[in-house]
Amino acid sequence: MRSLDLLFATVPMPGHVVPLLPIARALVSRGHRVRWCTGRVFEERVVATGAEFVAMDPAIDHNGRNVSDLFPERARLTGVAKLRHDLVSLFLDPIPAQVADLRRALDAQPADLVLHDSAHLGAAVLESLGGPRAVTVGVTPMVLPAPDVPPFGPGLRYRSGSLGRLRNTTVRALLDNGVFKPVYQHRDRILRELGAPLGPRGLSSVSPHLHLQNGVAGLEHPREFLPPQVRFVGALVDPVPSTPLPSWWGRIASVGKPIVHVTQGTVADTNLGELVRPTIRALSDEDVVVVASTGSHDLGPLPANVYTAPFLPYEQLLPLTKVMVTNGGFGGVQLALAEGVPLVVAGMTEDKPEVAARVERSGAGVNLRTSTPSEKAIRAAVQKVLGGSAFRGRAWELAAEYREHDAGELSADHVEALVCVAA
Repeated sequence: MRSLDLLFATVPMPGHVVPLLPIARALVSRGHRVRWCTGRVFEERVVATGAEFVAMDPAIDHNGRNVSDLFPERARLTGVAKLRHDLVSLFLDPIPAQVADLRRALDAQPADLVLHDSAHLGAAVLESLGGPRAVTVGVTPMVLPAPDVPPFGPGLRYRSGSLGRLRNTTVRALLDNGVFKPVYQHRDRILRELGAPLGPRGLSSVSPHLHLQNGVAGLEHPREFLPPQVRFVGALVDPVPSTPLPSWWGRIASVGKPIVHVTQGTVADTNLGELVRPTIRALSDEDVVVVASTGSHDLGPLPANVYTAPFLPYEQLLPLTKVMVTNGGFGGVQLALAEGVPLVVAGMTEDKPEVAARVERSGAGVNLRTSTPSEKAIRAAVQKVLGGSAFRGRAWELAAEYREHDAGELSADHVEALVCVAA
């Protein structure tokens, strides 16, 4: 096959950049040229794949800052208001600058395809304006609407049958005509200013050519019809150098008690009082070992059964873990299930309610349906998962499904096939 020239584009946030790293690495190893437009804090990781780094417009580069630091007004918002703010500020307002970034890169060197995370909306807009074909990478649970799938956003439980469809249709109409109506209107104003077609309503960004979905079908809500361009590719995680083992590692590896890992991820870890601290308190008297990721935070004195580190070597920790307590970050959930680790999920921001709903439906964990669970609720959920072989069994079944997919190589196969068919 001829060498391809590919342009990657990602929103400058870890959950949007990291899933594309194994795809870039696989494509470069096959002799294709990959250029990648994203934030400067990711330059080293981009270059490590063999791709060429292209700096995005500084006006839309987060420079590694937390979302709450970028938008201080966000702290005063809750619920629907915060969700609308994030959709507009993080994903819609950057569209004109994203389009300009890609045009500059394409003027310097044309590309066969643009591959972008599904939240980088500028790439799809550029295609609608006559740019190259765009391939999407799903970095959240599937957003694509369907009558038999709950509308994306509130984390509704999956329901089959006619009553489920009626519920889905009713809620989707309420969201489209109420909650998200100002968001769609804002998007349409941006598209009109760019001279781009408005397209259908909705939050989905799924390429009509090829959509590479992070994860496996077993974790997703069942669908009667899956568009042929949608391909589940497995866990899009990057084999970065291992995090050094903490000094206490030898003690937990041989303790002989169930290990419970708790994390709030890399984005929503500004207040560990939401999940990490309550989990530590909830399990302080339980016959388990608690291992917590703390990022830059110091938790102070800890119970005797608790061990912490800023970052942890997941490739060594997860095979030892019996339960993972998480706020529902999609990447962390992928890593846990790929290792057969059942989950307790407590997250209600960004896409986390949807992640939690899918874990619940899959049978691989418990959904606490809040970002701030009580100690009693956490303790009961962990005990339920530890004592329920069905949770572990479903997690193992999903792990077997993940093992059938080499995500980076499979994604590269699909990209090459798309170009060959078009040729």
